[in-house]
Formats: sequence, C-alpha cells, structure tokens
Amino acid sequence: MDLATILGIISGMGLVIYTILSGGGDASIFIHIPSLAVVVGGSIAATLVHTPLSDLISTMGVVGNAFKVEEAKEPEIIEQFVDLAKKARREGILAIDRELGNIEDDFMRAGLEMAVDGSEPETIRSVLETELQYLMERHKRGKQIFSSLGMYAPSFGMIGTLIGLIAMLQNLDDPSNIGGGMSVALITTFYGSLFANLFFLPIAGKLSNRSEEELVRKEMIIEGVLAIQYGEHPKNIHRKLLNFIAPKNRPVEEE
Repeated sequence: MDLATILGIISGMGLVIYTILSGGGDASIFIHIPSLAVVVGGSIAATLVHTPLSDLISTMGVVGNAFKVEEAKEPEIIEQFVDLAKKARREGILAIDRELGNIEDDFMRAGLEMAVDGSEPETIRSVLETELQYLMERHKRGKQIFSSLGMYAPSFGMIGTLIGLIAMLQNLDDPSNIGGGMSVALITTFYGSLFANLFFLPIAGKLSNRSEEELVRKEMIIEGVLAIQYGEHPKNIHRKLLNFIAPKNRPVEEE
C-alpha cells in the first residue's frame, strides 16, 4: 500500500474530525445522509452524462493504483537489457528468443519479439510508441474522471445548500428553526468541499503521477529494445538507460 496516500487521507480526516470535536457543538449534525447522497450521487450522475459507462466502470479498477506502491523496476529492467545485449553479441540476436519466456513485462517482451523477428528499428519504434500512446490515453481518461468528480462535488454541495435554504425560507414564521435549518443547508457545501479536496482531486493527481512514471519506464524499454537491435555495446546500453533514472534513485554501485 502507498503509505503517502493512506497517511494523507487519514491525517486530513483526522484534522477535520478534530476541528469538529474541538468546536464544542453536537458532532452528530455533521452526519446527514441526504446531503451526502446529493454530493456523491450528483457528482457521479454528472460524470456519467459526459463519460461512457464502460469507461467509468473500468476506471474503478484503476483506483487501486493510487493506493499501492510498486517497487522501482527500472534497475531490474536495465540489468535484463544488459544481460540480453551480452547474449546477443556472443550468440546473435536470435539467441534472445530463448529468453523471452523469462521476461514478465509484456511491453518489453513484445518489443524484443519484433527485434528477434528482424523488424526494422523504425517499425519497432512506431509500433511501441503507438501502444504507449493508447496506454497513456486510457490513463488520461481515468484521471479526467476523478478530476470531473472533484469539479462537480462542490457544485452539488452548493445545489444542496440552495435546496436547504429554500426549504428553510418557507418556515421563516418560526425563527427557532432558522439556526438548525441553516446548519443542515450548509452541510452539503461541507461535504462537497471535503470530497473534492481530500478524495477526488488528490486521487486524480496521484493517478497522473503514476501515469508519468509508467511513461518513463516504457520509453526506457523502447530505447533498450532499439539499442539491442542496433547491436550497441552492453556498457553503452547500461549508461544510456541509467539516464531514465534520477541520480538519487540509481543503484548504489553506479553513483
């Protein structure tokens, strides 16, 4: 699990709850199911208007990416390319075919298969970059959905507040109900801001960061596959691919 995501949500909710409890009032007034339904349900409904249902359903599976952390695979991928380059220089590029079953990354395996088959470097780059482009588009749709939820949540919070105020204004003949009615009316604005700024928008940002990390990894794989296709020296491949890793994250022996 991604500790930063979990810690951020827990600490944010903790601060909100602490502020509510320190106010000395009745904390139960902040629990209002109809207001919650207006904000969450309304945000999802508005997102459905401009997003295909299939995209929305598939995006729910992407949410897990914001809560899990992947170990850095780049050093392992670089070592794989170096080993394959050594093998290709000793035995020829066709010898890599026997190693394809040991490669877990589908993108990397597909590129090496084309290299083994003798595809032109321009063709390999074109095919892999096209696949990468559509992968980024799918990731972009997931980010846009959560950005939309974050945009609509405050708006539906305001709609709920207006509904509450209209209902309250109908009972102005009883001033004792104004305070309670006002608090219920404002609770939807509270829910809208809370969900937008603590859940929807931060998750959209985290998914965007995950997508950027994946983009860099795939670009590194493309350069590694082409380097093997060109028959570059393993040491040069190692130096070239290390440039895709921030200096502070490179293997200790390479610092």
